Amino acid sequence: MKRVRWFFLALGLLASAIVGQEAKQEENAASRPQANRLIDEGSPYLRQHAYNPVDWYPWGDEAFETARREGKPVFLSVGYSTCHWCHVMRRESFSNPSIAALLNRHFVAVKVDREERPDVDRVYMTFLQSATGGGGWPMSVFLTPEAKPFFGGTYYPPQDRGGLPGFARVLERVVEEWQSNRDKILKSADAITRSLRQATRLQADPEWTLQAGLLDTAYQHYRASFDEQHGGFAGPPKFPRPSDFGFLLRRHLAGSDQQEALNMALTTLRSMARGGIYDHLGGGFHRYSTDARWFLPHFEKMLYDQAQLAQAYLDAYQVSRDPLMAETARGTLDYVLSRMRSPQGAFYSAEDADSPVPGNPDEESEGAFYLWKLSEIEEVVGEEGAALFAAAYGVQADGNVESDPSGEFGNRNVLYRALDDSALAGRFSISPGQAEQRLARYRARLLGRRAERPRPHRDEKILTAWNGLMISALCRAHQVLGEERYLEAARRAADFIERELYDSSSRNLKRRHLEGDSAIPGMLDDYAYLAQGLIDLYETELDDGRLLWALELTEAQMARFQDPQQGGFFNAPQSGQRLLFRLKEEYDGAVPSGNSVAASNLLRLAEMSGREDLRQAALSTMRTFHRILSRAPQAMPRMLASIGFHLRPVRQVIIAGRREDPKVKAMLRAVHEDFHPDQILFLADGGRAHQVFSKTQEGLEGKKPRQGQATAYVCRNFVCKLPTDDIEQLKKLLEEDQPASDEDDGSAPGGER
Repeated sequence: MKRVRWFFLALGLLASAIVGQEAKQEENAASRPQANRLIDEGSPYLRQHAYNPVDWYPWGDEAFETARREGKPVFLSVGYSTCHWCHVMRRESFSNPSIAALLNRHFVAVKVDREERPDVDRVYMTFLQSATGGGGWPMSVFLTPEAKPFFGGTYYPPQDRGGLPGFARVLERVVEEWQSNRDKILKSADAITRSLRQATRLQADPEWTLQAGLLDTAYQHYRASFDEQHGGFAGPPKFPRPSDFGFLLRRHLAGSDQQEALNMALTTLRSMARGGIYDHLGGGFHRYSTDARWFLPHFEKMLYDQAQLAQAYLDAYQVSRDPLMAETARGTLDYVLSRMRSPQGAFYSAEDADSPVPGNPDEESEGAFYLWKLSEIEEVVGEEGAALFAAAYGVQADGNVESDPSGEFGNRNVLYRALDDSALAGRFSISPGQAEQRLARYRARLLGRRAERPRPHRDEKILTAWNGLMISALCRAHQVLGEERYLEAARRAADFIERELYDSSSRNLKRRHLEGDSAIPGMLDDYAYLAQGLIDLYETELDDGRLLWALELTEAQMARFQDPQQGGFFNAPQSGQRLLFRLKEEYDGAVPSGNSVAASNLLRLAEMSGREDLRQAALSTMRTFHRILSRAPQAMPRMLASIGFHLRPVRQVIIAGRREDPKVKAMLRAVHEDFHPDQILFLADGGRAHQVFSKTQEGLEGKKPRQGQATAYVCRNFVCKLPTDDIEQLKKLLEEDQPASDEDDGSAPGGER
């Protein structure tokens, strides 16, 4: 009987516990914020805002139809998932119930991920820059229900602070104006939109001459703006622009000021590699430096920076043979392969600047993952080791960040290379080799300790365009360093995009892949950057399937983005959702303009195929930007590289033989031994690409193996030197075949070939 009583007593206690637990769960659920529409979006950035009390809409018809029906203005917020100030505004304002109530009552609030929709971002950034003289993210723009802008800014604190108006006050002021002066606002927005359309309308000038003087003018700008002490071409904050290095290294080959151009590139690259902008433990570059000496970075890491800067360092290594260049490129690419590669072989987008503070996971701080106290270093490598490491990397007991207005860095240190191995050797009475061995050992230990910290958020969306840039960098790494793992990584990324993001039957390319879902029609940069990567992949391993896919993408790009009447390429397809107008990007910034890369691809494919329609499309594209190129050619250094490629006689290297032949591979290695950007490489093997291109490229005629041996032809305008099947003779022919200078560009009168 006692057992029965105990059984029912236990059952009652269990039931009470279950009921209590359910009640607690209901209470917790009631206290948790409800998800808004962004919970169903693919963008990691939009999902970061899915539990805001703001009634967010994604960009699309529903938002603007609601605004029109309810007579409300649209508040457009544009950012990306690894943006520091986007996080700040999310925490301060978009999570604030009173500010959210103000937004929900008087506005239709729309969130856009600029990395997924660069077409939307670019339209409103153009407005913001023209209206305020500046821009940035988060971008905050107020629109009419017809998506026309009338007022905007970037980050706003919740209340007035530091000279910035509070966001709540800005919202109240916009509401007041909308309610009392709506007709005036609508007319102003119409006028602004007309003005923007007119200002951004670019048209090719067929009479405008492409000539070497453009390259000279741009070079003089670099000379005038160069920071001789620290490198770079502007004051702080310093943003690396990889296209600058491509221009300067080409100038080194073909200009009259060869050594000066090389020195500017190498000085900047060395300063960056030694500065805090480079991650000395884990490899890779942070987004930009807040100071003049590349010391204190903004800590986010973007895939596009790693791809382009790795390639710049590889190019510089080929020219200079400075081991620092190869070491920095390898460290950058190895970071990408270890931290930014998906299991399927494609590459993620970014790692955040902010991360949880070690020991306090509820608090996030910029750079928390990367900064060190001297005591932490001593704990890992001992006092003696810490003394050597601190001297090498500028570590101080009270921290080495002198300017810390927000108080985020405290007594912590940014690692930068303060002393080189020779200076360390003198100070510590050891050899330079011993210094480097010890530092390598300490770096490995500290990297292991750092791995125990909570990592920054990683944006795991896969963007086609940025993967195209990484494919190019990996191909370059294989060409220069000879390591097979880089080529294999490039192959896997290309295979992933072909499998998951491309429809060969319709030639449609998608922009973004995340969690098994591919979405968003490809933009110009997706087609152009991927085609560039595939051409580079072809010239690395001579697989003609890659080359034919690059040609197919380029033809699809021409069909979807080309402006046949006025020249050049729009950055978005015609079906761009709710887009006010399509733009033609006329600036090579953190990434090159899609038009600059498209022009380069068209010229390379025209040289290989002999197709005049591709060459004319390239010329029309370059002439579309005559205004900016005439006024400030340094704004488009990547386009200038294409102009130089067009003006100078291009070197063609044709290898006749089978791709699998060891001699063909040896010839390929010889061709890639030196820096020579203005050349094309083609395999004459009777394969698919050879059959397709030989129909239009007369220069491929007669290019066959001699006496059954793989044979190389080194040509200019398909006027060839004597063919050779000897590797050493090929190297000699390549060495003798120096590029023409910009002053003697082999062009016809007026600068045209």
